[in-house]
Amino acid sequence: MEYNYTEDMKKRLRRIEGQVRGVLRLMEEGKTCKEVVSQLSAVRNASDKALAQIVAVNLQQCLLEEQAAGRDTSKLVQEAVELLVKSR
Repeated sequence: MEYNYTEDMKKRLRRIEGQVRGVLRLMEEGKTCKEVVSQLSAVRNASDKALAQIVAVNLQQCLLEEQAAGRDTSKLVQEAVELLVKSR
């Protein structure tokens, strides 16, 4: 199976990459803990959203392929839920 990573997904990850560089810059500039933690929280939130999008798109693609082949899809749903739970 070929995975479909959209340009939107890649764009989100590039944005997160920029946010992480921004956090490092804040640290190098000696900014306050509050400022650094605030930005790290934004990175975590963006990362969680990107992860959820990737899992959702992949799950949808896998479900369609499994249904077309006439196979049971309940295991796929369980695996997707476990991925999301493990990520936290």
